[in-house]
Amino acid sequence: MSDSMKRQLQVKENIRQLVPYSPGKPIEEVKRELGLTDVIKLASNENPLGPSPAAIAAIRHAAAHVQLYPDGSCYELRQAVASHLDVPGDHLIFGNGSDEIIQLIGITFLSEGDELILGDPSFSRYESAAVLNQAKTVKVPLKNWTYDLEAIKEAINEKTRIVFIANPNNPTGTIVTERDVRAFIEKIPDRVIVVFDEAYYEYVESSDYPNTLRLILDGYNLITLRTFSKAYALAGLRIGYGVARPEIINYLNQPREPFNVNLLAQETALAALTDKEHLRKTLATNQIGKKRFYEGFEELGLNYVPTEANFAWVDVEKDSKEVFQSLLRRGVITRTGDIFNAPTYLRITIGTEGENEVFLSALKETLGK
Repeated sequence: MSDSMKRQLQVKENIRQLVPYSPGKPIEEVKRELGLTDVIKLASNENPLGPSPAAIAAIRHAAAHVQLYPDGSCYELRQAVASHLDVPGDHLIFGNGSDEIIQLIGITFLSEGDELILGDPSFSRYESAAVLNQAKTVKVPLKNWTYDLEAIKEAINEKTRIVFIANPNNPTGTIVTERDVRAFIEKIPDRVIVVFDEAYYEYVESSDYPNTLRLILDGYNLITLRTFSKAYALAGLRIGYGVARPEIINYLNQPREPFNVNLLAQETALAALTDKEHLRKTLATNQIGKKRFYEGFEELGLNYVPTEANFAWVDVEKDSKEVFQSLLRRGVITRTGDIFNAPTYLRITIGTEGENEVFLSALKETLGK
């Protein structure tokens, strides 16, 4: 077909502006491209221990029933999560990863010309929720790599409809505290919904971490997002959930697709939630790895941000894309900071003891230290 005969596509301008999400490189792709046999992935904040034995058994059991549609209400999982969190079941919504719930929040509460506020840098899907719904994104710079709640409060105006707060923040691993959150929430207009993305909640060790579920039960217009992708190691099954007042949940359910959470994901998440020993091992592995990363960075004289998540944010003092490529050639996949407007930073997932040593050795060679 000649150029003159090609049909012109009429695409909405906001879709043209949308930047597709760029995931971390898959292990098999790196092996193919570089001819490597041993590659470790420390790029996407996945659980290095993998899913629990109970979760794997649940996958095998559920596989025999995939001819059936899943329970659209996630009834069994809803009851288990409600008990786990000590919240009523009607305060929960489940999604194809918490990413889907982020999108549902945008669809439900944003109109053309509205404003959405987020910290910068932070998770890119918040901005996508605004662009998809022809709303404006207002980015408030982080303060000491942490969400600046005072500056966000000052940025709120009559057009503000949603504020996203990643806590811990991705990519920095920092948190906002209970006291600061309480003071912030009490001054937010009722028309504004504040979304706390707590994807890395389980990894937090700080005693100052806010109890957003209590704020929800107190009646505030909050939505808390959590996931089974990280600490529960079910990233490949895509399942997350949100907690909010029933009125908010009911509105979010209106645009939700039927059967959005598949059968395997529901049954496996239910099993993973019961395996407390595997979660304990996951958190212990992360705590040990975090300390080893700190030691390694200090030995190399690199500045890093103490993390409450399962990844580290470190200044490698060079173009992060060059360091990324050098590490890649040594069989280590990381995440460059340029996508977060921090060109000399790397974000590295905390792995197993062996993976962490491979990374630190490769980083030392790369930096020539």
